[in-house]
Amino acid sequence: MFSNGQIVFGILFAIVFIIAIGYTYRKDLKLHRQHYKGSLWVLLAFICFILFIASIKYFFT
Repeated sequence: MFSNGQIVFGILFAIVFIIAIGYTYRKDLKLHRQHYKGSLWVLLAFICFILFIASIKYFFT
């Protein structure tokens, strides 16, 4: 389906992309902590809401 060159390119692209994203995240970590201070609680509330909806569906169907 894919040639060897395409597979090598895909693997190298994924590795470089992950390294670039990691470098950028580490560089901006101080700003993230400052501007997104309560975002963990929002994520937790969202997960709880999804679990609540799934439980309602499970119990009433």
